[in-house]
Amino acid sequence: MVTLFLFWFVQCIHFYINVYLAEGLNQQRTQVQQEMAHRTLEQSVGSWGAVLSAAALQGLFWALAGALVVLLALYWWFKKGIHERDNRRVSDSEESEESEEENPARTNMTWIISKRFQLSVPKLAAKRQVVQELMSDLLQVTHNLFSDSFFPVLEPAIGVGSACEGWSPHKEEDVVYRMFVPLKPPRGHAFHLEPDSMGEVPQRRMRIRVELVCTCTRKQPDQNVLCFLHDSEEELKRNQAASLLHTLCTGPYLDGEKIALWFQTFVISAWSMVPQSHHYSMKVLPSCRSCKMKLMKASGRSLFVETVFGVQQGDSDIFLSSQPTEAQIPPSTTWLESYAVAEAKFFRHVAMQAPAHSCHLKCLRLCARLLKGSGLSIYALKTTVMHLLTLIPLSEWQHKYFLMRVDDIMCYLQCCVEEKRLKHFFFDNEDMPKEISLPPAFHEAQPLNLFQHLAQDPVAQTEALKELDDLQYHFGL
Repeated sequence: MVTLFLFWFVQCIHFYINVYLAEGLNQQRTQVQQEMAHRTLEQSVGSWGAVLSAAALQGLFWALAGALVVLLALYWWFKKGIHERDNRRVSDSEESEESEEENPARTNMTWIISKRFQLSVPKLAAKRQVVQELMSDLLQVTHNLFSDSFFPVLEPAIGVGSACEGWSPHKEEDVVYRMFVPLKPPRGHAFHLEPDSMGEVPQRRMRIRVELVCTCTRKQPDQNVLCFLHDSEEELKRNQAASLLHTLCTGPYLDGEKIALWFQTFVISAWSMVPQSHHYSMKVLPSCRSCKMKLMKASGRSLFVETVFGVQQGDSDIFLSSQPTEAQIPPSTTWLESYAVAEAKFFRHVAMQAPAHSCHLKCLRLCARLLKGSGLSIYALKTTVMHLLTLIPLSEWQHKYFLMRVDDIMCYLQCCVEEKRLKHFFFDNEDMPKEISLPPAFHEAQPLNLFQHLAQDPVAQTEALKELDDLQYHFGL
């Protein structure tokens, strides 16, 4: 548009100059004809013509100058319009967190967000839905096959972990969707939780004792309900009934490895019975305490699912998990206390209370990627964000505050490292949402310090502080 206008303007100026020069030549011919008859008058007219000529040239100069000013003004207006339009596009995008006045460090941060961490919440949610439908179908098959058996009753699966919470720090092809399956005792059995002799206070390592329960009172005249306590062994053998104690226990205790192997065998044999078998091929990956599946489409895309088993503590959101941590690999009959279900419930609570397009999940994802390879655990980062979500009003987690919240997270984490103390979120926490149910002992227990190892190892603390300082310097945090 500006180029066309400039071409038109130059053509107009060129035409104006040609007209002016032609009029000047005509005047000169007239002056030559009158020269011999009116020399005195010619001198007077020549002087007057010079004055007019100077005035015309001066007028032409100012006309050109004025036109140039107008042209520059039009160009500035056109560029401003384009700039404002681009800014509106950026501000309307979910990925834009910065204003026009951001400094170079902030520009670098925005580039990192937009280019390096592209795995979005909608993508995670879509795949999580696929996994939930798969688990629902698989568990329905278990109910059909084992309803008359004495294997554990598998409750509906609960999505836990970063992928199901919506903030996985991993690349799309490396994301693992973890599903937590609560176990209930079959009829004629009961679970009793016993503290492990090597446990901590409050107990984080426990064993699950399986006891037989009398079912004679459940018998009806037209039903054949077996009682493992009072029916004879011959009758039990005749009905091919084996108690849970004789299948998935070691001694009187529930064995996590035996349960995992039983479920892995079931998945392999029952895969053709679920609708997903028409769209995916499935491979069970090696695992001692869980069932890991790799689902593959014909296009080559893969989806990883891990099923973990747990036993609920009372009516609370705290479970005992079959899955050991990297730091603790206890015997197969020892189950570790897990807060995964409570954490997933907390993030669902935040999602319902937070404003639309809240940035708390993006903050978690970005900070987790920044801390990858450092000595600080992702769980410590997650705990930090959970604390801040209860300290900072959820209205302050809108996208326009994204980089401010990232600053808050890193500063909070650095202060905790300096003080060598990060309080566990679920112990002695007055800001705990009422929707989360905790065992009574948690309210009276001494808070657990997730940075206790830093208090015991000054070298580890120094390295952690240096890593945080390097991050802040490199990314302008």
